[in-house]
Amino acid sequence: MTESRAAEFRELLGRRPVVADGAMGSMLYSRGVFINRCYDELNLSAPDLVRGIHQEYAKAGAEILETNTFGANRPRLAGYGLGEKLEAINRAGVKTAREAARDLAFVAGAIGPLGVHIEPLGPTSTSEARAAFREQASVLVEAGVDLLILETFTNLDELREAVFGAREAAGADLVIVAQVTIDDYGNLAGSGIDTESFTERLSEWPADVIGCNCSVGPRVTLETVERMLSRTSKPVSAMPNAGYPSRVEGRNIYLCSPEYMAQYARRFLMAGVRIVGGCCGTTPEHIKAVRAELRSLQPVRQAAAVVTQEAGPKTQGLPRIPMAQKSKLGAKLAEGRFVAFVEILPPRGVDASREIEGARLCAAHGIDCINVPDGPRASARMSSQVTCQLIQQHAGIEAVNHFCCRDRNILGIQSELLGAHAAGIRNLICVTGDPPRMGSYPDATAVFDVDAIGLVNIVSNLNQGLDMGGNPIGSQTALLIGVGANPGALNMDEELRRLEWKVQAGGEYVVTQPVFDLNLLEKFLCAIERFKIPVIAGIWPLTSYRNAEFMVNELRVPVPEEFMERMRRADSAEKARQEGVAIARQMVERVRPLVQGVQLSAPFGRYQMAIDVAEAIGPR
Repeated sequence: MTESRAAEFRELLGRRPVVADGAMGSMLYSRGVFINRCYDELNLSAPDLVRGIHQEYAKAGAEILETNTFGANRPRLAGYGLGEKLEAINRAGVKTAREAARDLAFVAGAIGPLGVHIEPLGPTSTSEARAAFREQASVLVEAGVDLLILETFTNLDELREAVFGAREAAGADLVIVAQVTIDDYGNLAGSGIDTESFTERLSEWPADVIGCNCSVGPRVTLETVERMLSRTSKPVSAMPNAGYPSRVEGRNIYLCSPEYMAQYARRFLMAGVRIVGGCCGTTPEHIKAVRAELRSLQPVRQAAAVVTQEAGPKTQGLPRIPMAQKSKLGAKLAEGRFVAFVEILPPRGVDASREIEGARLCAAHGIDCINVPDGPRASARMSSQVTCQLIQQHAGIEAVNHFCCRDRNILGIQSELLGAHAAGIRNLICVTGDPPRMGSYPDATAVFDVDAIGLVNIVSNLNQGLDMGGNPIGSQTALLIGVGANPGALNMDEELRRLEWKVQAGGEYVVTQPVFDLNLLEKFLCAIERFKIPVIAGIWPLTSYRNAEFMVNELRVPVPEEFMERMRRADSAEKARQEGVAIARQMVERVRPLVQGVQLSAPFGRYQMAIDVAEAIGPR
């Protein structure tokens, strides 16, 4: 099992960034453990205390839990008269972390400096130092860690011995993370070696990941890891302190807020850092904010890992309401009828009259539903739910409400879903949501308690009369669950895995991102044929050659060169729009036999363009 988990961690690290936990020492200190105690020994004398902190980090979303063994090497333990307990302390540290991690997180064996000077600065030889690191690493590996993290080193010679000693103990397969701590200028604390120099040396040693931890806070750490990334091909990690500590009533208090840490977590991730976590002063609240940033930038696969439920008997839910009885759209999909959506964005202000008129126009031309995005491109607009209500009340056409996870925690999600049902909205498309960095308010805080998979689980529960904790709510919703998919995704294996989880969670129909390349769509449909689920293809009428470039370069939607050239040749705005409609009509005709509907965009509020495209559908 240990070998399997180690391999699983290596695979995960190669696929996406990973969130580590935060401080252990300052958390123990905040719980009243005196600073003169041997914190590593608490693995034996107070395992419940240590396990509880691990569990808090796991619940906050940490994907790596570090063992409470930072100082559990022979020289440090000997200073407390505990040298003979080295094996027991390290094994207990692994056991306690594993009990908290279960299958929600990986366990990393934490190894810190020896606390003694090695040659030429002190009496400890390099061979003795390597033997001490190898001794501790061997116990941690035998106890079953998934990776090793060497951290808070200020002496490169000592870190070299730690890396080689750990590699000798761990073999070739286990991931080793080697981290230094830096001063205000990004130089190695204590020796003054500059970033470029220590990065080059770390890159030569058999560590899989190199990085910085502890130090002076997120800002300097960011500047340093950015320079490291330019000088190494290895993955880089960042686990800063929560800023400088302040002395308050005799205690060191770290004043860097979770929100501030989250802002820098976003910058770490955007810079290319692969492991992000925290050191002194960081708490589960800091790590929860960091995990939210990871979800916003690259949503993870777990449905609702942020919430840990205690084991207990599972409440039996009510029978699900059949798709055909949920809404008019559900009935049409159940009957196999071809449907057409038109996307109408919520207004930026309080006046939705233009959107209502557009919906009326669509209804008059036989469109089945109006699809309303939820804060598209992270913009501040009228609530999509209220926009759906106004359209259904005043335009005589059914609406489909995009519902995203960005702005709501799990309490708000359930409240709004219940409210949507009560207000007569029955059709959903469950999406993770665009991160705030894409919009006009990049510093806005994203929530992302769950991603789209977790959202589908929540809706599915409500449809059975249960909240997400499995508790009866006294009645049930009848919400038609749509999910999104991208036939042009760069990582198609991951896209298909996520779609499969959405369908298993309760997804009832799929709406795709805009499609221009029919070959990609056909491959995608072939790959998901086993799901037996209706597919609505996204069709976007291009408005200009620049719009086509935006699709390719910013939305990452493949557009065949033939279509690009047609848009390039259009020599006026009107001709470009006409050509865009012609291409979209061509796509509708080509996908008509392959899917069960189309979602048509009305670019820049030009509803007539969507209606002109819909004419290509023909009789239904």
